[in-house]
Amino acid sequence: MEFQIEGFDLQQFVRDTLAEDLGEGLPGGGVDVTATSVIPADARFQGVMDSRDAITVAGLPIAVAFFRHLDPDMAIELLVEEGAQVQPGTDLMCLSGNARAMLTAERSALNTVQHLSGIATLVRQYVDAMDNPDCTLLDTRKTIPGLRHIEKYAVRMGGGSNHRMGLWDAAMIKDNHILVAGNVGEAVRRARDAGVENIICEVDRLDQIEPALAAGADHILLDNMSPETLRAAVDIIAGRAKTEASGGITLDTIQAKAASGVDYVSVGRLTQSAPAADIGLDFTVG
Repeated sequence: MEFQIEGFDLQQFVRDTLAEDLGEGLPGGGVDVTATSVIPADARFQGVMDSRDAITVAGLPIAVAFFRHLDPDMAIELLVEEGAQVQPGTDLMCLSGNARAMLTAERSALNTVQHLSGIATLVRQYVDAMDNPDCTLLDTRKTIPGLRHIEKYAVRMGGGSNHRMGLWDAAMIKDNHILVAGNVGEAVRRARDAGVENIICEVDRLDQIEPALAAGADHILLDNMSPETLRAAVDIIAGRAKTEASGGITLDTIQAKAASGVDYVSVGRLTQSAPAADIGLDFTVG
């Protein structure tokens, strides 16, 4: 079955990424100068992609698409599953095919797997640190423009879940919306009157909770609150809406925040600040 992510055009992503690397449309562009000048057109390579870190794997099928775009007949074997946790030195993928194609696609493929595996690895660290099956780890919209769908895919591979995908699938009323609307209740009422079905409202004080609930909020985002304040907020809400802790949450603080009884903990740094995994591709002549 072909690899698919809803809302993400894999082939277009591959074309655009390779076009950027090849300099298509630029003076002298559209060619891998090194590969075409150094490597014979009929040369073949074999390669092994492996991890130099302990990682949670994400993005291998996208790497396959890069290589197959330039050599449709390339023989590729995936050695681990997406979402697998592997140790340093683990082989992830074996390849055999046209040498020029493999070398031209190498960096785009590695960049993608390194980035997505870095996200998945950080997510797994947060899930493990949270250590709470009753609380769900969420990402945010703090993603690199153009990469949201695959970054949120990587979050899922790491064991987290996705918050709203964008501006279209839920209303999230934050402090600036409230400031313009006048108050929490008025902001939520306007969204409800507009027919919005899923209304998330951010509050940073306990006295904002009841007005938000009375106006029809489905989900209360509790911003930058201590575990003690979060517990008080959960008691006030008492199951009338979903509850989410957010704001500055780290590996050191997530367990206490989740233990407050909230339904969700959201962490922007999962996609905003995840370091790339160290993954390489070692070649031998075929």
